[in-house]
Parts: sequence; C-alpha cells; structure tokens
Amino acid sequence: MAEQEADIRKETAATQGQQPDAVDRRKSTGAAGDRQGSGKMTEEEEAEEQLKAAIRKIKENIREDDSRQGTTMSLRKILGGDILNAQLVRSQIWLFVLIVAFTIIYIAFRYQCQQDMITIDRLENELKDAKYKALSSSSTLTERCRESRVLELLKQNKDSTLHIADQPPYIINVPE
Repeated sequence: MAEQEADIRKETAATQGQQPDAVDRRKSTGAAGDRQGSGKMTEEEEAEEQLKAAIRKIKENIREDDSRQGTTMSLRKILGGDILNAQLVRSQIWLFVLIVAFTIIYIAFRYQCQQDMITIDRLENELKDAKYKALSSSSTLTERCRESRVLELLKQNKDSTLHIADQPPYIINVPE
C-alpha cells in the first residue's frame, strides 16, 4: 500500500513539474521552520490532497470523452472514422453482434446451397447418362427381337423347323 502511494505521489509530482523525490523529502523532513506536530499535520493534508488530485486526473484520463462537436455529417468525418466514436459503438454493440451473426449464417447457408446445387448438377448428368444407356439398350433389344432378324438367324442356323406361315392366322372358337 505504501509503495502504491509512493508511486502515485511520484506521478503527481511529475505531472506538476516537480521532481519525484522532492515530495518524499518534504514528507520525511517536514517543512522548514515548522514544528514537527503542526508540520506533519499540514504535510499529511497536503499529501492527501495531492493524492486525491492525482486520482482525479487519472480518472479523467481513463474516462473516454466523446465530445459531441456537432451533429453535421461530413464525408471527412465518415472516412476519418469519427462516426464510430466509443459511445455509439457501446450503445449499439448488440446490433453489431447480431449483424455479424446474420452475416455468418448467410455465408454458411449460401455455401450449403452451392454444395447442394453442385450435387444436383452431378445427379442430373448421371440421370442423362442412365437415360441414354437405357435408350441404347432398348434400341439394341428391339433390333434383335425384330421378326425379320429372327427369321434371318433361323435360316443361317438351318437346324430349326420353324418357318414363315403360308396361311394367315385364324381364330379357333371353343364352346364352353
């Protein structure tokens, strides 16, 4: 505690233009021509006043002053960053947090949507390929099952008793 008071006294003396050791010497030796009892009392009061003054100055320096120099907006104030003073930022911090959260969510959803679109395109291409393969297989099967093709294969093999009918087909009626 005594060390902190000594540091504050040194800072106070430095701000008042005195040498830091002068305050300590006055406290330890007392004022010239004063008696110890009355000199000590005034010295203590003086030291306490200096301590209070130093604390006031420190508090003033620590506090952020947002001087409202005017409500006019100019391009210079906007580009210089004067529009973002500490009071404005402090009062709207939750709005900034909300905006950042929505921006992150927007980017995440957009990325997911792009990934889904890429997947859809890939699946559409696979579907086209499958349709083309099915069409090709269907045409090959139709070609192989055609009557003229079957008869041609039968003639080439000559081991079948099947032949083209000479008479047209007719309906057989069966009584019930």
